[in-house]
Amino acid sequence: MKTLWHSALGLLVVTGGLLGLTLPFGKLATTAGVQAMVWAFVISLGAGAVLLGSLLLRGQRMRLTRRKLRYFFVTAAISYAVPNILMFSAIPHLGAGYTGIMFTLSPVITLVFSILLRVRRPNMLGVAGIAVGFVGAVMVAVTRGEAGQPADLFWVVMGLLIPVSLAAGNIYRTVDWPEGAGPIELAVGSHLAAAALLLAGILALLGVRAFAPLGAVPLVVVAQVASASAMFAFFFRLQGVGGPVYLSQIGYVAAAVGLFAGTIFLGEHYRLLTWAGAIIVTAGVFITTRAQSQKA
Repeated sequence: MKTLWHSALGLLVVTGGLLGLTLPFGKLATTAGVQAMVWAFVISLGAGAVLLGSLLLRGQRMRLTRRKLRYFFVTAAISYAVPNILMFSAIPHLGAGYTGIMFTLSPVITLVFSILLRVRRPNMLGVAGIAVGFVGAVMVAVTRGEAGQPADLFWVVMGLLIPVSLAAGNIYRTVDWPEGAGPIELAVGSHLAAAALLLAGILALLGVRAFAPLGAVPLVVVAQVASASAMFAFFFRLQGVGGPVYLSQIGYVAAAVGLFAGTIFLGEHYRLLTWAGAIIVTAGVFITTRAQSQKA
């Protein structure tokens, strides 16, 4: 675990893999009638509560400041609440695997934001890796979902907004990271803030009855909370070790997991072009990882 905690590649694989599990879990939940906003609330509340318990058991305390509170709520909105609502709304229409492909666009948008804001930019090999991954993502995107079931343009656009929000979050978390704050503390605060925002939205728009469908998928709820708690602990560590552009590569891993999980466990079917694109995306990950090691 100590080696993993200091390895950008190891953190990338674990974080991306756990993120990818959110896709099939989300499809199972939304198929059972759980609203997208409610499922996003389950993830943030569950992850925040579990990680807070872990923090307290180790004798650590959260020291709140005005800057940390700002960080928590801005991160909550653009990194968790908005992209999760978009993702779980789109999954029933696009499929878990196809929605996962949207994550692969996050590195390109993150790179653009990073260059414009002069946060951090990869070397030429890193740019090449991102470009290769993007080509693969485009190949997948033109298939518009499952084989024989082209997605409606509206939901494709909603899906495309996911990486835009994720990219904005990648940059913000880096430029406004509170000095001296640890990754677990930031994960706890951001998720509890997201849970508060989502709960307010649920009560205002949907009412308490929106929580009733959760009773039909108790095991999925437990599995989702467990995977999300682990994922976000690694997520913030990867943010500090790799930076925003490298962090955005988790989308490639998550997309691959979503494609395989959707195909094997959820009965989704994708064209050969989709799988070819996924392979090219994977090649982009390895190129970018190589570039990161050269910089180190």
